[in-house]
Amino acid sequence: MVATINIDKVKSRYDTFVASRKTIVISSNDADGTPFISYAPFVQHEGKLYIYISAIAEHYDFIEQNETIQIMMLADEQDTKNLFARERLYLKCTAENIGNDDLEMIFEKMTAIHGAQLIQLLRTIDMSIFELTPKDGRYVIGFGQAFTVDFATEKLEHIVIDKK
Repeated sequence: MVATINIDKVKSRYDTFVASRKTIVISSNDADGTPFISYAPFVQHEGKLYIYISAIAEHYDFIEQNETIQIMMLADEQDTKNLFARERLYLKCTAENIGNDDLEMIFEKMTAIHGAQLIQLLRTIDMSIFELTPKDGRYVIGFGQAFTVDFATEKLEHIVIDKK
């Protein structure tokens, strides 16, 4: 017997989870196609994610030069009862370096989350904002509780695999 999933409850949990995250793990490829893992603080605005990274950071060029990157948000280990069923969200994204001009709404959100003093300092150095546009993804709550995600529409669909 398959348990019934209350998608409204899952959606509420998903919204809470995404709103509670302040950083993302980033998977990109170097010039040779070798995978590279990094992370960055982010903000969400109008269905997109924004990261602010330094031009001297190793992942800057990798993100800028890849048409598609993948990102992941993870629940904290200390808050996870079973590490094999850790809550997480994977998203496939396009990434575009959009610079720093005419982005006050993004900077306001960054300031609210990460602090005015830090963001003011970062704006004086070689930082640039990248706009990440999620295409599709997967949200995992636990065993047998995985959902496809359309980030822009915030639609979730339970993934069911019949293992006869």
